[in-house]
Amino acid sequence: MSLERLQKVIAQSGVTSRRKAEKLIEAGKVTVNGQVVKELGTKVGPDDDIEVEGVPLEKEQPVYYMLYKPRGVISSVKDDKNRKVVTDFFPDVKERIYPIGRLDYDTSGLLLLTNDGEFANLLMHPKYEIEKIYVAKVKGIPRREELNKLRKGISSDGEKLKATFTKVLSTDDKKKTAIVQINLQEGRNRQVRRMLEAIGYPVDKLKREQYGFLTLEGLNAGEFRELTPHEVKQLRAEAQKIVK
Repeated sequence: MSLERLQKVIAQSGVTSRRKAEKLIEAGKVTVNGQVVKELGTKVGPDDDIEVEGVPLEKEQPVYYMLYKPRGVISSVKDDKNRKVVTDFFPDVKERIYPIGRLDYDTSGLLLLTNDGEFANLLMHPKYEIEKIYVAKVKGIPRREELNKLRKGISSDGEKLKATFTKVLSTDDKKKTAIVQINLQEGRNRQVRRMLEAIGYPVDKLKREQYGFLTLEGLNAGEFRELTPHEVKQLRAEAQKIVK
């Protein structure tokens, strides 16, 4: 029988992150077979009954999905204003999945969802974020030297924001608009929009086209597919390379 650390089992169930699970254990809010457990090193097996804040832990198999998020959808599992959320696209998925990171309401593109808290935490680790490729339609036609400023890093609301790659993909001289590619290894709030606005080019449309090696190929807006075991393994290995 394989035993795993209690906080890891809680995180993998999708209830919360490993860090928050550790705090709940230390606060005496987790029981194993009816007994309160406060030791972080505690190991549990598949037959143990675990409760977190009085709620039994459901033993779900980990699942991993990629969604082509349309514009006008919230990257959440619920919304207090009753707007459409990303989990609405998964009516037949029984597991309690949630998005890894987020895409803004007005941004479309590639979003990962899972019920594996450990996996989600790894991909969002502050020491390393897998490179993501965004394509933006902007008002105005930025010059190369202006985009270069984004690679050097700019300040916005007290944060230093930096791109790893920038390029003008196409321009429309009549409409005075451009299509720009920006690669990021960070995941700050509304980062691409803030960066382009800071150099004077407001974003009209924004799409995340790539997440690491994953692309939207074969998907239309609102469609999803399950990640293959190899893709999950590859993403995990990519993140662990830096996080160690």
